[in-house]
Amino acid sequence: MDQDSLIINLKGVGEKTSALFHKIGIDTVEDLISYYPRDYDVYKEPVLISGIKSDETVAVEGIIIKNIEIKKIRSLTIVTTAIKDESGALNITWYNMPFLKNAIKQGSHLILRGRINNKNGRLTMEQPQIFQLEEYKSVLKVMQPKYSLIAGITNHTITKAVKQAMEQNITVVEYLPKYIRKQFHLAEYNFAVENIHFPNNMEDLIIARNRLVFDEFFLFILAIRQLKEKKEAAINHFELFKVSDTQKLIQMLPYRLTNAQLKVWDEIEQDLIGETVMNRLVQGDVGSGKTIIAILGILMVISCGYQGAFMVPTEVLAKQQYNSITELFMLYQFPYKAVLLTGSMTAKEKREVYRQIETGGAQVIVGTHALIQEKVQYKNLALVVTDEQHRFGVRQRETLSKKGQDPHVLVMSATPIPRTLAIILYGDLDVSVIDELPAERQVIKNCVVNSGYRQTAYQFIKKEVESGRQAYIICPMVEESENIEVENVVEYAQLLKTQLPANIRIEYLHGKMKAKDKNNIMEQFGANEIQVLVSTTVVEVGVNVVNATVMMIENAERFGLAQLHQLRGRVGRGKHQSYCILVNGSDSKASKKRLEILNKSNDGFFIASEDLKLRGPGDLFGIRQSGLLEFKIGDVFTDASVLQNASEAATVILDKDRNLEMPENKRLREKIDQYMKLGLSNLSL
Repeated sequence: MDQDSLIINLKGVGEKTSALFHKIGIDTVEDLISYYPRDYDVYKEPVLISGIKSDETVAVEGIIIKNIEIKKIRSLTIVTTAIKDESGALNITWYNMPFLKNAIKQGSHLILRGRINNKNGRLTMEQPQIFQLEEYKSVLKVMQPKYSLIAGITNHTITKAVKQAMEQNITVVEYLPKYIRKQFHLAEYNFAVENIHFPNNMEDLIIARNRLVFDEFFLFILAIRQLKEKKEAAINHFELFKVSDTQKLIQMLPYRLTNAQLKVWDEIEQDLIGETVMNRLVQGDVGSGKTIIAILGILMVISCGYQGAFMVPTEVLAKQQYNSITELFMLYQFPYKAVLLTGSMTAKEKREVYRQIETGGAQVIVGTHALIQEKVQYKNLALVVTDEQHRFGVRQRETLSKKGQDPHVLVMSATPIPRTLAIILYGDLDVSVIDELPAERQVIKNCVVNSGYRQTAYQFIKKEVESGRQAYIICPMVEESENIEVENVVEYAQLLKTQLPANIRIEYLHGKMKAKDKNNIMEQFGANEIQVLVSTTVVEVGVNVVNATVMMIENAERFGLAQLHQLRGRVGRGKHQSYCILVNGSDSKASKKRLEILNKSNDGFFIASEDLKLRGPGDLFGIRQSGLLEFKIGDVFTDASVLQNASEAATVILDKDRNLEMPENKRLREKIDQYMKLGLSNLSL
């Protein structure tokens, strides 16, 4: 790493700030430049207080008419005052900012800018920025970048650092051939970088973003195609053949496999006995029965004398999968041993599992990322199954596959992506789709409501719990955000305890909790020791709780449809009728139209394709499919056309220069080599 390029060399960035930047993945000036804004603010002229409405962000100019008041509610410090102009007065609230008591005095003439919220019929401006009159003029009508933040780093800190980096006039040599830029109408790279951070107008922003999204997809596609070439050359060294155990299991199951499941199983079986190593993605909607297909694959390889590994994203899911496989083997009297390997096991427990894996005493190994650690030595690993694969980096899949002698790889995903996009994104994998739900699968009843329905929903949840059932309530954020008013998990759980009877146990769950604490909560919920779980989307790949019948999603308009569909799939897994309540916190017609798609359909692939139709170039920084295909700036739904262009461009270049040896591709070759080392490791797919 070039010491001169370290971010600590920027003026105003000391050791403390540098350490905070490191937490968000910024160590160098290059890292900083590629830390793109998540949104933009356009600071408009102040408006009269009498004309403001709820749910809008505005600036007002006026006189502070009362001294700052401070009160504490649990861990929350609430700071309040009021501002008045010629048309009326407005209440002001800040959270956890007690220092304002000394900064704002009664009689001060200020401009405050923030989001307006309606609390019990009274309009309040929450968490506003504070400007002196001249200070506000300097930002008026300028597009201001808004970055993702962590505690200790402000938007101003990042903006200032980026401006300073830009002023150093560090230009990057263009790596895309001119004919590609011309064919796909792409801006020059340095123009794109400057205008993604500080655009002059919306037109320049769209041009800049289009280029950077293209780059992200383009490099990924080229890297994936390189991986595919290596895999296609991999010979199947395993002596696999069709076995009676798989047919026995299919016949003894208490339900019939669907035609779609049987078709996909046939494709997997043919791959396993084929001449080259299998690399297959099985896409299937929530509840379509992907897991039993994966178990059939594992059963086939272990019946032939080899080992199979099943890697899942969470410890709770690993334990559940291990228990399911163990019970299935016992029930149908299959003489095979499964072991569980997770990060939280003791050193002694791990050593024993390592021994059984290395000696072949264990035929099936179920676990989390612990399966790819150096200490794990497999005796004869022939098949690797990764579940909910978008939670694993491409490089992690590679690491696990290298644990054996080029084992077969089966990847499963419940993420409904239209096939045309899936073929591009999973270029290193053959794609199978289970597009049929089992006949006995419960149809979830849906409803889209506004926030006024909450009390009715709480009473409905109470009734379900009294009948022995359980409920999830999903919130988009963990805690109060600076500028976004959404239901947050911690506060929501506290509020809910005042709304439901004391004998109903309510707990919360979010991604910032320690893994051990998350596992404990999910295990207690699975055992019905917790009846209502208030959570972020961390439950999207959680434990299978067949007793949960209600999924209530607050601020549903802030989620992508594909993600909402996956969240809904957490219920409807048992014999009882299940329900999904989508609470729309927005008055916009577009939000209502989007959510009605979910209301009318339980088909994930239909929902994904409809979501695609509703996206457009204007939806640049709206809803992302959080947790899904996490590119830095691109979104496979919003930017589907750019993804297809990037795929076409990759084909054009590789058809002309397969190994990127031509002089015009020298910089591209270097870029790809760098990306193969860093980019794929960081990208969750």
